[in-house]
Amino acid sequence: MSPARVLAEMAGAGLTATEFGPDGFLPHDPRARAALLAEHGLSAVGGFVPVVLHDPEHDPLPEVERALAGFGDAGTLVLAAASGSRGYDGRPRLTGREWEALLAHLDRIAAHAARRGVRAVLHPHIGTVVEGQDDVDRVLAKSSVPLCLDTGHLLVGGVDPVALARRAADRIGHVHLKDVDAAMAGRVRAADIGYTAAVREGLYRPLGDGDVDTAALISALDAAGYDGWYVLEQDTVLDREPAAGQGPLADVVASLTHLGKAVR
Repeated sequence: MSPARVLAEMAGAGLTATEFGPDGFLPHDPRARAALLAEHGLSAVGGFVPVVLHDPEHDPLPEVERALAGFGDAGTLVLAAASGSRGYDGRPRLTGREWEALLAHLDRIAAHAARRGVRAVLHPHIGTVVEGQDDVDRVLAKSSVPLCLDTGHLLVGGVDPVALARRAADRIGHVHLKDVDAAMAGRVRAADIGYTAAVREGLYRPLGDGDVDTAALISALDAAGYDGWYVLEQDTVLDREPAAGQGPLADVVASLTHLGKAVR
């Protein structure tokens, strides 16, 4: 789907801000990017930047800096610890040395972003090297970087997002909201179905139509004083551009309706 169509549908649904989407979706020049968003009444939240962080011989900072050069006034760098392979259907198991490199790179990148006025957060994500409970716990214990709490990826990875919000609210710097079919998530963890195939078959559901307790999550973070963004993500797989009036928009609107009820 073209940026013009996506942004117009977002604005029509009542959204007022956005992350940048995948690399290359919006113009990289910050002025051109800001102008395009402004045409649709949208401001910039930040961007998702997957980089290899666990290789002791690789410096990820130049890649991060190239991404930050296009951020303009956006204030949130959403890092993912990329596996180094294409896609999200598999990931390596790290050695102790690789974990040391990852944790050191996280703190270094966070400090670099802060000097630019940008807050870096780490996004536990299926198919990256920070995915499940043990990975999340190690990052919390051994680094100072805040987390992006993605309700969908955490649940698919076997982490209870509400429990995480309650026990580590002081480390939550950003939130991605999505809902999940827990039964299909279990099949992904059991390797009965690949991640991409599961997304295609409806792993992610509109808010309120899956097994994430969105209201409880927001309540827990609100009680802890969280004042960051809640970014709605409606992950899907499209084989072709939908006809006018079709596509992900209906699920987005349903999610927004549910969210409005959850925060009353």
